[in-house]
Amino acid sequence: MINEANTTMVTTADAGGSAKSMSTGLTANWTYKSTMFIMLFEDKKNLLELYNAISGKNYTDSEMLEINTLENAIYMTTRNENLYGTRIVQIPPPEFVVFYNGKDELPDRMERKISDMYAVSDPHAGLELTAVMLNIAGEHNRELKDACRTLGEYAVYTDKIRRYVDEMELADAVECAIQECISEGVLKDFLEKHRAEAKEMSIFEYDQEKHMRQEREAAWEDGHRTGIEEGLNNGIMLTKQVLQLSARGKSIEEIAQECSISAEQVRRILE
Repeated sequence: MINEANTTMVTTADAGGSAKSMSTGLTANWTYKSTMFIMLFEDKKNLLELYNAISGKNYTDSEMLEINTLENAIYMTTRNENLYGTRIVQIPPPEFVVFYNGKDELPDRMERKISDMYAVSDPHAGLELTAVMLNIAGEHNRELKDACRTLGEYAVYTDKIRRYVDEMELADAVECAIQECISEGVLKDFLEKHRAEAKEMSIFEYDQEKHMRQEREAAWEDGHRTGIEEGLNNGIMLTKQVLQLSARGKSIEEIAQECSISAEQVRRILE
């Protein structure tokens, strides 16, 4: 890092929840598919600008940074292979930052915990991770984007694609965004040098986001439909049980107690 006792990992997240990551800290080997965000911040000057904007620091020596990239947050090797020997190895406390640029309206800043994704809540779970998610879409976090020009221009570029994709085909929307950004001086040098790669990556990332969003919507619809069916079945069974108990001469209070429902619910069923 930059002579500080912490490690910062930054990721970009789209509306589909996928993330691409870049970290500063332990040197490691990673396997990854590059994204435009990673290409921009593999430039250490841009990365130092981003770190200073996030941390409020004012470092000037970009060579003090170590860049590690990863795919799907799978850590493959580290410099120190013996973290759990007889002697505790001191490691920097990590910080995790996610930059969100999706279409959903979210606040400027949110904390996200990995435990929120656990299928069952377990206070004894062996892993917890908290990340700060910063929304860089639209006018969100304007001060941060002003402090890091590259991040701000990246947000302008992705915002343009999202706006144009509602009016034209994706490839045309990306091309239109690239042309407009170059003419406006937004990521001009980068886009002129890496135009083909930027277009290809932007199309891939947007298609991936759309696919993941559609999968989530389909999963929600399936779950919603299943929930309705289960609710109807449970309601039918409960009604049948109440009627049977009533036919046996049970009082409303007795039925309510046996069925674990309120007396008012029993009355509504019997009406």
